[in-house]
Amino acid sequence: MTASISRRLTAELLGTLLLVATVVGSGIMAENLAGGNLAIALLANAIATGAILVVLILMFQPISGAHFNPAVSFAFLLRGELALATAGLYVLAQIVGGLLGSVTAHLMFELDPLQLSTRVRTGSAQWFAEFVAAFGLVATILTTVRFRPDAVAYAVGLFITAGYWFTASTSFANPAVAIARAFTDTFSGIRGLDVPGFILAELVGAAVAVWLVGWLLRETSDEN
Repeated sequence: MTASISRRLTAELLGTLLLVATVVGSGIMAENLAGGNLAIALLANAIATGAILVVLILMFQPISGAHFNPAVSFAFLLRGELALATAGLYVLAQIVGGLLGSVTAHLMFELDPLQLSTRVRTGSAQWFAEFVAAFGLVATILTTVRFRPDAVAYAVGLFITAGYWFTASTSFANPAVAIARAFTDTFSGIRGLDVPGFILAELVGAAVAVWLVGWLLRETSDEN
């Protein structure tokens, strides 16, 4: 299926909107119901996020490739599989979709639609965690697309679910999501001042994954 650019951008916007609405909305619900137990709240947030990623990728992969993530679009740009202009439009659609996702979650829970987060997420450990998260996510996508294209949705959903727990940053791994989460002062928020560090770490992680996976999957080699 070859979709027009308008349909591809709509898929990216809508997919990112639903992803962020799930991240933020499940965080709000979890915090409301967990009674202060942060482990339970994080578990609920992780399960909801992983589950919606599977659904969204199955829905939109045939239309746009189901990136929903500027780091993923950046990776495919580096691989020469996405034109620069198209990658720029994808990123714009993803950022707009993410911001609308935060607003959507707030409206569902009768909160102020526009908020600024005060939750501090910064420091070298957090940045390194985002490097690892983005590296792992892009590596998961690239290798699974090569060997098990039918399993991409499940692999991505499972990686992000695990990433909530094994990374210090709870695995944002997505610049559009990081930006959107700066506009929610709820469980899943991130202070706007901390977003650039996350984005830089995510893009570097994606670039390293492209390089390393490209080497791993190279079909011709001088090695014996």
